[in-house]
Amino acid sequence: MAWDVARAISAGARLAAPAAEITEIPLGDGGEGTARALAYAVPGARMVTANVQDPIGRPVRAEFALLDERTAVVEMAAASGLGLLDPAERDPLRTDTFGTGQLISAALDAFVRGSDANTDRTLILAVGGSATVDGGMGMLAALGARFFDVRGNPLDSFGGGRLDDVAGVDLAGLDDRLRGLQLILASDVSNPLLGPDGAAAVFGPQKGASPAEVALLDRGLANLRSVVKTDAGLDLDGFAGAGAAGGVGAAAISILGAQFRPGIEIALARSDFSARAVDADLIITGEGRYDVQTLRGKAVAGVATAAAALGVPVLVLAGGIAPGAEWHLPGNVVVLPIADGPLTLEESHRRATELLTATSRRAVALFAAGRSAAKGGTR
Repeated sequence: MAWDVARAISAGARLAAPAAEITEIPLGDGGEGTARALAYAVPGARMVTANVQDPIGRPVRAEFALLDERTAVVEMAAASGLGLLDPAERDPLRTDTFGTGQLISAALDAFVRGSDANTDRTLILAVGGSATVDGGMGMLAALGARFFDVRGNPLDSFGGGRLDDVAGVDLAGLDDRLRGLQLILASDVSNPLLGPDGAAAVFGPQKGASPAEVALLDRGLANLRSVVKTDAGLDLDGFAGAGAAGGVGAAAISILGAQFRPGIEIALARSDFSARAVDADLIITGEGRYDVQTLRGKAVAGVATAAAALGVPVLVLAGGIAPGAEWHLPGNVVVLPIADGPLTLEESHRRATELLTATSRRAVALFAAGRSAAKGGTR
């Protein structure tokens, strides 16, 4: 989690520079830990727990953040995330987003009452880390939408394997509290809903889909798009973010009226990052794997952009670095691997805290020595 990474990095920095003033700013880009990271950064924010169902229908306690009385952060990974499933349970034909809809409903319950207008209420939906490719059908069903098969019978399950069964949709029953709500889709993904760059093709395999199942899911999403266009006059594709979280982006933007924003932009703004980092000598951040995806809305790219505007150098500590690639992050950025030798992925995860602290300590010591030399210090 972002706060664990921040704590490990700052521990190493303190060992190298005990007198340094260190500020921890945990950040999330829409994935797992985003809600808690935002709550950590906003004074007075709190976490709220609700009973929902996980991606395969089991009961689970899930958290969302209440930043203030009218601003909530719902994290899809808390209710419909891969982290809730064992590897053998990953099956996007079965998994659905019903629990995410339940968590949104719980967040709406938590808003302060006393006004019929929702226009001053904001819900940030962070959609990284999902286990689903259901086009947001489960989420919509939990919020009051109804889906029908060719015989006119209502669907009672909403996994990706049911997308091809949808022959009708009724959105009239959607929760009235969604009207006028400022809904923001926080994601680091701008993929379309369909096709070779779409939700099924790009993200289906990491959620357990075989090549044949990817084709089935893409066809199902195309069917859902066609039905929604016919019955509701809304298009689920053709805009950035439609393919996010297995198509939840399409449902949230087209049907619920969400605004798409890179998650890291929201995190930087809500944490007042630039004001807190403007006088920094060095910014240290982390990335599980530093590769071409880093440039596409990931937290590291957002931090580097903000730091470049401030003229502050950035050190990126990475669990792995893709070989042979060129990097084009703005500003003065140095990337260091944290591995101290050949490691398996399991070892890297298990030793992450230790490795982050050790690498941070070495890097800060080297940075301090370089500054001392530049100022004519001891040689």
